[in-house]
Amino acid sequence: MSAPSRDSSSTHDHDRHPHYSRGTLWLLATIAGVSVANIYFNQPLLGDFRASFPESAWLIGAVPASTQLGYALGMLLLAPLGDRFDRRLLILLQLAALGVSLIFAASAPSLVVLIAASLAIGVVSTIAQQAVPFSAELAPAAERGHAVGTVMSGLLLGILLARTVSGFVAQYLGWRAVFYASVLATVALAAIVIARLPKSRPTSTLPYGKLLGTMWHLAVENPALREAATTGGALFAAFSIFWSVLTLLLAGEPFHMGPQAAGLFGIVGAAGALAAPLAGKSADRRGPRAVISLCIGLVAVSFVVFAFSARSIAGLVVGVIVLDVGVQAAQISNQSRIYALKPEARSRVNTVYMVAYFIGGALGSALASLAWHALGWTGVCLAGLAATGLAAFSHWRGGRR
Repeated sequence: MSAPSRDSSSTHDHDRHPHYSRGTLWLLATIAGVSVANIYFNQPLLGDFRASFPESAWLIGAVPASTQLGYALGMLLLAPLGDRFDRRLLILLQLAALGVSLIFAASAPSLVVLIAASLAIGVVSTIAQQAVPFSAELAPAAERGHAVGTVMSGLLLGILLARTVSGFVAQYLGWRAVFYASVLATVALAAIVIARLPKSRPTSTLPYGKLLGTMWHLAVENPALREAATTGGALFAAFSIFWSVLTLLLAGEPFHMGPQAAGLFGIVGAAGALAAPLAGKSADRRGPRAVISLCIGLVAVSFVVFAFSARSIAGLVVGVIVLDVGVQAAQISNQSRIYALKPEARSRVNTVYMVAYFIGGALGSALASLAWHALGWTGVCLAGLAATGLAAFSHWRGGRR
């Protein structure tokens, strides 16, 4: 009797999730990776931007800062729409807007236009925040974790490889070619979405204003969420401080390296991807707070290593590995904490967290530019340590509640 029961259950489950397949998961993973890569393409290109717009060299740091600020705005204003409208339609509309924004960036006649286009790219690159909850909707409950993990792996690969791809393309074809190539990738992806991605089922009838309002209440009513958001945002600020000026360091004495070399550091950062599953297991076993404390220490150590590596590629490589492991492991542990706060509102809780996360990244990029022009590499390392100190204070204060 048991065998027919299993077959019946499996068939019934398939009937309720007819669009769930490995191919659909990998398509969503590709959507997440290709879209999120656009907010990191500009980081290895800062030296090229400075060469193209020398009269505005002091504003170069505003390019990555505006992209990350745009991503935070997109998270706040666009991500909640997935509960209200068909996510397939939202993904297509955002891909169209992304293509237009990339064209403006590729053809920018001035740094001001490039900054404005970068802000728009950040806003509409939040497509990944539709892809991840879409995978959870399509999957049966027993496979939901696997589905979300698959799409998140695509997002992580997009983050890690974006700088590498950007650096290689810019080295041989110039920085404008990076954005034009992304336009082609965006158009191809939109065609595949039209052909292969199913529609989603909206789960809320709340008006747009009320959707946004519920996130404010979640932040106000959950001190643990505020603490996690502050800690995560400060750590991502430290992360952005380093990556935002690495190209400028490598372009000068004694390295004289182009954007390709800066892009290769993205491959080194793959250590963070290896740390993610280990961090999740450690958070389950020892508790996420202990893991986050360790991660804050690792990020602090990385900036001490950077401070002594202004003329050492080997030192920079070691520092990148320690930095990426610390930030990625802290991210996984922080998310495991916040998802347990309000299981019925995980998308909105995640939106609150990620908005703060990318605001931290934007502030970090802006601070990095100021520190670089004021005190050089030493100033950058001090800024990174200051951001890490803010993360430590937030985490310590949360533990005393």
